[in-house]
Amino acid sequence: MPNAAGSKELMTEALALAEALVESLYALPEGDLVGRIITNAMKLLRDETNRGDVKLIDISLAELRYALKIFAPYREIRKISVFGSARTDPAATDYVAAVEFGQKMVQRGWMVTTGAGGGIMAAAHGGAGAEPSFGLAIRLPFEQETNRYIANDPKLINFNYFFTRKLMFMRTSHAIALFPGGFGTLDEGFEALTLIQTGKSPPVPIVMLDKPGGQYWTQWQAYVQSQLLDRGLISPSDLKLYKIVETIDEAVEEVCTFYKNFHSMRYVKGKCVLRLRHTPSAELLDQLNVRFARLLTEGTFESGPAFKVEHDEHALIELPRLYFSFNRRDLGGLRELIDALNAAV
Repeated sequence: MPNAAGSKELMTEALALAEALVESLYALPEGDLVGRIITNAMKLLRDETNRGDVKLIDISLAELRYALKIFAPYREIRKISVFGSARTDPAATDYVAAVEFGQKMVQRGWMVTTGAGGGIMAAAHGGAGAEPSFGLAIRLPFEQETNRYIANDPKLINFNYFFTRKLMFMRTSHAIALFPGGFGTLDEGFEALTLIQTGKSPPVPIVMLDKPGGQYWTQWQAYVQSQLLDRGLISPSDLKLYKIVETIDEAVEEVCTFYKNFHSMRYVKGKCVLRLRHTPSAELLDQLNVRFARLLTEGTFESGPAFKVEHDEHALIELPRLYFSFNRRDLGGLRELIDALNAAV
């Protein structure tokens, strides 16, 4: 083992080598960002970070890198994440409904992602089939056994940490479906609602499915209204971020209609940019400027082509845009705006 002086000398030498490596990466695509990752990794040595903390960062980075690699070939295909109890019996109404839901989403050209376990997760994968399915499994000391539909599939990804798994669910989801479930299901539902409500995740449709006459989600909503909305802890427009349905067809239509005109969004030069499939008419713009003026911090809703900085997304360049100065606070109102754009075509 080197002494303190030797360790300091090794550190200096290692940092110099890392700096030279980082500089050489600038000529490569995304090399600047990879260089920053290397630089931050080297700072762990400088900061004398303990081994447990370094291990956490190492495993997290490895899990995210691998998961992104697996998802990369399917980036252009829309995916829905399905959550629900791992304990749901195959004979239960919810299980049968999840099978049908997975099947119908695939028929509409979607892929289906679940936590890869039993119950509702197995049902959704069973309905979808292995080819259009992803499994994001978590290592647990009990209950989490990979379902047979995804068990030997290369699109099964095993995670050590819940937070990296959750990140990949939200990063890759274009919609979320929630069937009745336990703590994990509610956790995933509130996670999605929180990220969308705060603007940390792009808006996506969230559907909560129950059997006809079921009370699981209606009682959940009663709590949300009486204990969150009535106390002023959330805004009335936040209730627009999800929809409770009782039939599979209604759930499928809610998800697919969300993308009838709306395609995606990003922020450019302080503007919220909605990529659309159809150019808004002058009449529609006038209607939006009256109905959704509360969303603006200044100016009006305008239509136009892609900004120059958006040309990094080549497949989306030709899509028409709606851009505006968004207050970034009323995300429920943003969902209402998207609904209005979809209803206009």
